Amino acid sequence: MVHRLSQRDARRVAVSAQLLTRDRPTDLLEVVRGLTLLQLDPTNAVAPSADLVAWSRLGSAHSPADLRAALDVGELVELRAFVRPAADMALYRADMDRRVRGEGLSEWQEFRRRWVETNDRCRREILDRLRAEGPLPSREFPDTCVRSWGSTGWTNNKNVTQMLEFLVQRGEVAVAGRKGRDRLWDLASRVYRDDPVVPSPEAELERDRRRLRALGVARSKGPECPVEPAVVGQAGEPAVIDGVRGEWRVDPELLDRPFTGRTALLSPFDRLVHDRARALEIFGFDYQLEIYKPAAKRRWGYYALPILHGDRLVGKLDATADREAGLLVVDAIHQDSPFTKTVTAAVTREITALAHWQGLEPHYPA
Repeated sequence: MVHRLSQRDARRVAVSAQLLTRDRPTDLLEVVRGLTLLQLDPTNAVAPSADLVAWSRLGSAHSPADLRAALDVGELVELRAFVRPAADMALYRADMDRRVRGEGLSEWQEFRRRWVETNDRCRREILDRLRAEGPLPSREFPDTCVRSWGSTGWTNNKNVTQMLEFLVQRGEVAVAGRKGRDRLWDLASRVYRDDPVVPSPEAELERDRRRLRALGVARSKGPECPVEPAVVGQAGEPAVIDGVRGEWRVDPELLDRPFTGRTALLSPFDRLVHDRARALEIFGFDYQLEIYKPAAKRRWGYYALPILHGDRLVGKLDATADREAGLLVVDAIHQDSPFTKTVTAAVTREITALAHWQGLEPHYPA
């Protein structure tokens, strides 16, 4: 059976899956289990992304201290810049073991495996040091690599940090916590729960199923993404969306449910908008994160927050938290189409709520 959805149907499925309806979740762990992840990002122009995503769901009930506490006690874990439920690590360990053995790797994965093997002395010294002293920040490890990591980007010659990242992917090292903005590294066996490992084929199917549950509707296939895919394989059931090309996959449990939307301000890394092509196809929402653009070339602002109203993405909020002045400075509210009085009032309430959640006052320059 192929489900035929209107674009409104698809939007409502996606919004419901992302826990952005009026029926809010009640605690942080419920949010992370439902979304499967929170993406970490160091940008703090308005609020850290992971906390902003949680606030968009929980409202003022969310405290950043709750996220830190859940990580500290091991209910949540950090894996490659994503916070995930600790229990979900069982779905990744088999693939980690496969990287160590060199089985079924892509060309770029095999290149990384060989680089680690070439620098095995550095690898062993890191593991020995962690075994004796960990957790430790990366600067505590000397660079004893015999072959440097070459790159045209910021990772060029960053041998220790690259080694740690690859040891995470091999399941040998894990992020055990943070001290300020520095990650603290330890042996993965001390960080991850000792749950039975799920075999790779079964684990991939389950990851696809959980990702579709969190997205509601998604493509089956798409460009390779090295960390968190936006596609869901054969999870769910096939669907077509009126006016949108190709076939999709939909979580049938989210179909034909009552829908009551609300207004929300979203992180640029929110999974509702993270797949920019999907946001454009389903919501007609054109958006880019403009941090790396020169100021004169930005359309919406340095860290513009997508604005959700009901089942529509209706605009972008250009705002900055001035913590010294105690203000959330609103530079612009970009309306994709003119707001009604109802939408304007709802967006204003959310801006005030966002400011007060951080102990700030909203400020609208003349």
